[in-house]
Amino acid sequence: MPRWWLLVIIVLEAAVALTAGLPLMLGEEPWDNFGWPVWIPDVIALLVVPVVVFASFSLVRQQFRERAEASRTTRLMDTVLTTSKEWLWAIGPDGRFTFSSPAGAELTGYEPAEILGRHFSLIIDPDELAEALQALASTQDADAGWSGLHAVCRHKDGSKVPVEVSGRSLRDAAGRPAGFEGTSRALDPGTADTLAAGEIRSRIEATLAGRSLMTAFQPIRSLESDSITGAEALTRFPGSPSISPEGLFAEATAVGLDVELEILALETALAAAKGLPPTLSVSVNLSPRACLDARLPDILADSGISTGRIVLEVTERHHVVDYGPLAAALAPLRGRGLRIAVDDAGAGFASMRHVLLLKPDVIKLDREIIAGIDTDPGQRALGAAMVGFAKEIGAALVAEGIETEAELSAVVELGMTAGQGYLLGRPSVRPEDWAHWGEALQHPGKPKTSTNPGSN
Repeated sequence: MPRWWLLVIIVLEAAVALTAGLPLMLGEEPWDNFGWPVWIPDVIALLVVPVVVFASFSLVRQQFRERAEASRTTRLMDTVLTTSKEWLWAIGPDGRFTFSSPAGAELTGYEPAEILGRHFSLIIDPDELAEALQALASTQDADAGWSGLHAVCRHKDGSKVPVEVSGRSLRDAAGRPAGFEGTSRALDPGTADTLAAGEIRSRIEATLAGRSLMTAFQPIRSLESDSITGAEALTRFPGSPSISPEGLFAEATAVGLDVELEILALETALAAAKGLPPTLSVSVNLSPRACLDARLPDILADSGISTGRIVLEVTERHHVVDYGPLAAALAPLRGRGLRIAVDDAGAGFASMRHVLLLKPDVIKLDREIIAGIDTDPGQRALGAAMVGFAKEIGAALVAEGIETEAELSAVVELGMTAGQGYLLGRPSVRPEDWAHWGEALQHPGKPKTSTNPGSN
């Protein structure tokens, strides 16, 4: 209001000045045409002055109030930005950050100065964000704004942080896209676990759909003749180099897709095993739960590999409450020549229960027993006991994880007749390596008749 009053008064003042000054410029007395006395403009001028002063004073006071209000608002906004756990951000039309509140440092690891001017792909994968927005589009208008969008931020240290994002798109005066602004906050642990499970499920389902597995084989040697008698199939995931195979199987178990992944790994291994010399046995790993899958007999029968060559290694991956159904499921397969092995024997109570209740044809001693067996009396005693136990039940014994000549000498002295490990041959995905494994080769620690085929 003071601004408008001041403008009106200035206009009036200008009008008075013109009505008095213009006649003087033309050589006439002002106000003659109206018949007004000369004192009238003087009175008008005197009346206008205090009004101008009052309006000016009101204007200045209003400006002070506005500045004080703006200062308070700024302080409050600064307090909110400093203390809030939500990260306030703004992104320009080029996808680069134009604003980042202090809370972003805790959420992303980047201080505001480090993130300004950098593209948002530093924090979140553009494809993942697009997919999340597309999934949200069915319930919300993304152009008007969105809330409750779940995404995963990349922290500066490389870790992943599940977040909830709310925001809106911006447009300039011409209606053109001008970027985005919004807030992000870390999800609570329960919601984060759900989001992580969804991400894991998507990754495992993509692996299953694409059948993107490979098989490496590691040779198993006779310690008496030093010839390669078999090979163990080891699953590899080329599309997930940052996660170990065991880690991926554990993730599949967490989302209930473990059996499906194991069945795919089995089919992949048996298909690859056609490249092995026909004289070698083929060892494949399955959990007890996967052994109960109704598809197993047909997969083995249709593999093109003689059942008598296949050794099914039962792992510790699942706890078995009742061995009756497991033994019953394996009995017909054993009747067709399938041999059963217990993997990682001695590593835990479950593996020894497998040995006692499944009565396997092969016992594979865990690396934890073999590593350092040449120097540890306790491990030597356990190894000797397992040799005697295997003889009592008529099972072959395989020492896993032999990596030094001293370990090899120790297991041979204890009477173990088969071994596996880096010293005797590394895993290989190359069929040209597998093709030589049927030859009478010697492991690297002895005088060689040819090169060791087990290395990649």
